[in-house]
Amino acid sequence: MLSIDVTSVLVDDQQEAVDFYTKVLGFQVKTDVPAGDNRWLSLVSPADPDGIELLLEPDDNPNVLIDDEPAAQVYKQALYDAGVPVTSFASDDLEADFERMSNLGVVFVLEPTEMDDVTVAVFDDTCGNLIQLHEVHLED
Repeated sequence: MLSIDVTSVLVDDQQEAVDFYTKVLGFQVKTDVPAGDNRWLSLVSPADPDGIELLLEPDDNPNVLIDDEPAAQVYKQALYDAGVPVTSFASDDLEADFERMSNLGVVFVLEPTEMDDVTVAVFDDTCGNLIQLHEVHLED
């Protein structure tokens, strides 16, 4: 049986990303080791420090190009331009997270919006990505 151990998000700058993802979103660093010119830099939720890791993956690999641009940057920009979030994070209280993050200067491209039994919001992570937040409303 397979399971998800690590997933990644492409970032422009690993240090800026770790600052945003820890100081604003509240994740914590799990692994930070040199990996060539970059770092293997993974984060976890403080609520589940042994859970799924989020790898902050550099988007500037010069070995994989599209029209002389790093393929990851082209892909990431295309998703951003299309308004497609690259991932979704669960929230226990999306309204509270929206308020807290807005007060910290986070730019939301979609404010909390109810869609059937889920509320979603989408923000710019300052690293070239749109990220969705979601809160599932369970019926009693």
